Amino acid sequence: MELNAYLDSIQPLDAAAMEKARERQAQLAKPPGSLGRLEDLSVQLAGITGTVHNKIEKKHLLVFAADNGVVAEGVSSAPQSVTLMQTINLTRAKTGASTLCKHFGCGITVCDVGVNADIKEPKVLNRKIAYGTQNIVNGPAMSREQAMQAIMTGIELARNTDADVIGIGEMGIGNTTTSSAVLSVLLDADVDAVTGRGGGITDASFLKKKQVIKDAIAINNPDKNDVIDVLAKVGGFDIAAMCGAFLGCAATRRPVVIDGFISAVAALCAYKLCPNSVQYFVPSHASYEIGYRLAMDAMHLQPLFLLGMRLGEGSGCPLAFEVLNAACAIINDMATFDQACIDDGYLDEIREGDKFTVEGRT
Repeated sequence: MELNAYLDSIQPLDAAAMEKARERQAQLAKPPGSLGRLEDLSVQLAGITGTVHNKIEKKHLLVFAADNGVVAEGVSSAPQSVTLMQTINLTRAKTGASTLCKHFGCGITVCDVGVNADIKEPKVLNRKIAYGTQNIVNGPAMSREQAMQAIMTGIELARNTDADVIGIGEMGIGNTTTSSAVLSVLLDADVDAVTGRGGGITDASFLKKKQVIKDAIAINNPDKNDVIDVLAKVGGFDIAAMCGAFLGCAATRRPVVIDGFISAVAALCAYKLCPNSVQYFVPSHASYEIGYRLAMDAMHLQPLFLLGMRLGEGSGCPLAFEVLNAACAIINDMATFDQACIDDGYLDEIREGDKFTVEGRT
């Protein structure tokens, strides 16, 4: 009932504010639509906040860390101990994502929802549900109650994070395996079409990884129409908590940035639970993982960057924050035609329909 109350509270974007933002963009001294996605983002932000003129001053990355029992099947090249070490290193600006956060002045919270170790680092937020999930080829990853607990943990952390924009990242060895399993079930897609090599594995390990996912789905038989059942049976604590964080951001009407593959699968879970939530999502980079595009297509989203990234952790989020900042700068500070002393009458004809696209180009 508590989750349903949050889902019901997530409303569509403010259409009136978005129309005002479009009108403002039409007044700026530039060819119509010439700033592309920056214009789209400014309109989306207006819909989220209800205000045309926005500022992105407080930026924050939430990273959810957890271990996955499926690593016992040899699906990852990295040992499980890496989860613990990188969870700690994330708090010390020593990982890719936390280095970028430090560089761009973003806050970061690292939350342990299921690392298979006791963490003595006080900067790691302890919300441990269990010491890792169970091996999904032997049965469910977790109980339904634990999946709900993870989702609510993510919701509450997002709701209580003081920021204008929030990014969602993760840390957990083996979580491309669980993410691929969740994606395969939710989209009723072939395992081979959604499974990549994660952090890098041999050909033999890659074949085994795909077979493990197929076996786990067959053994657990998750209900594709029940997101919580899918997360409980073949997911992870990190994915479930990230799903909750996306919902928490949408419930508090703030933009939330999707990182890479695992973050995209968590966002898809949130979207499946509450279709309105996707209106608050901002994708960052196109993940190198094969399943990423399917997740984006299912949500009708397009990434901002094509950088060949596949690190995870939330590394794409600080980059996207800066693009959102740029979108705000344009709509807030760029001169209008009147301010620039330009008569925009020359644009009247080309404003009627698309006069910019060259035939054969998309």
